[in-house]
Amino acid sequence: MSDDQRKEGVNRGNAGKGRPKGSPNKTTALLKDAILQAAERAGGPEGLVGYLEARAIDTPGPFMALLGKVLPTQLAGDPDNPIRTKLEADEAFAAFARSMASVAAAAARGADEAG
Repeated sequence: MSDDQRKEGVNRGNAGKGRPKGSPNKTTALLKDAILQAAERAGGPEGLVGYLEARAIDTPGPFMALLGKVLPTQLAGDPDNPIRTKLEADEAFAAFARSMASVAAAAARGADEAG
């Protein structure tokens, strides 16, 4: 009997006997729960938050990767205080450095004239 013949009619074999679409795999759900319980216990009195704080200090690289996955992908800034791009920050720093250099030069001239 071919596959087409078995799937015709009332008896469709095992079609539709799997888990419903969108429902989590039982093994995956159990593993996630076990991981969260272990982290909760490892965190001591502070629980999961204490554990995550310790990992942020001990191994910041992996913690930042985890943080990047849970942060929202869309940022909304304050219109009165917009988010600065790196270029804007670099330009602001360069302007600050120039002003500090001119202050230092003026102070050096004043020291030379006084001496």
